[in-house]
Amino acid sequence: MDNVVKHRRLEPQTDFIYCCGAITEVLKCGSCQLHSGHKVLFLIIPGNPGVVGFYRTFIQTIHSMFGYHYPVWAVSHAGHCVPPDSMDMVEDVSSAAERDVFGLNGQIEHKLAFLRRHVPSETSLVLVGHSIGCYIILDIMKRNPKLKIIKAIMLFPTIERMAETPQGKVMTPVLCHMRYVAYLPLFLLSLLPEGLKASLIKLVFGSIRSLDHTVVQPTVGLLNGDCAVNAMYMGGQEMRKVLERDNITIKKNLEKLIFYYGASDHWCPVQYYHDIKQDFPHGHFRLCENGFRHAFVLDAGKEVASMVFEWISGDLRT
Repeated sequence: MDNVVKHRRLEPQTDFIYCCGAITEVLKCGSCQLHSGHKVLFLIIPGNPGVVGFYRTFIQTIHSMFGYHYPVWAVSHAGHCVPPDSMDMVEDVSSAAERDVFGLNGQIEHKLAFLRRHVPSETSLVLVGHSIGCYIILDIMKRNPKLKIIKAIMLFPTIERMAETPQGKVMTPVLCHMRYVAYLPLFLLSLLPEGLKASLIKLVFGSIRSLDHTVVQPTVGLLNGDCAVNAMYMGGQEMRKVLERDNITIKKNLEKLIFYYGASDHWCPVQYYHDIKQDFPHGHFRLCENGFRHAFVLDAGKEVASMVFEWISGDLRT
């Protein structure tokens, strides 16, 4: 019976809400209204595309390793999920356009609004960012320094000079100047039957030996035209706006920050790791020794979650 209960507790709940007027998916393991009295929430801020389904194994593993004591949530980027039939992509088109909710700044404001409206103010936070999610976390810390942040984990952080990275040099022309060219093939892909889409995704991922098969369906959802378009729009802004590292915010929050850099990350060269470590010699910086890819959720969600547990378990009572 205990195993059955634990299994149920592991299964994430999916909520769809409007935040800043845009459709948002929240994947939840556990509730903020904890019977144990703990007031700690793990909140995952994804990379781009900000599809929370990619992080299912990751959040389940964190939730279980901490003995189900703390809720673990992942909040999607605005417009990076397929709305249920009863909802539209946006509540008010003109308001969403005015706020530029799908742009990089709009996505930062979206996360701040989510915290204000859906997380009790007395809650302590463990923020876990992946890729551009790390940039968003630093901006959250800068814009709302009153948040009760225990730790902020930065996984494969893209927090500076994105357009100058090997992958950035390839993607900047595509995302900033040729984005509209990709819309037609995306539209055509969106018309394919769901089963055929899934088969194509499995074919593309076929070279990944230890593929986490829970990522297939979220990828199928991404082939919905609007989701991919919103992700590409945000990506174009990343190339233009993620320039200099925010050393002021890093310095103010250094004791709360843990950075994990990839050893062969084309979005974040190893030199960036050496640079930040030299600038902040007392900071907590780690270089991957396990060969994990930038998109670790494809095949190493459990392993990275285990590392997160090791890094911060001493900061939390379980």
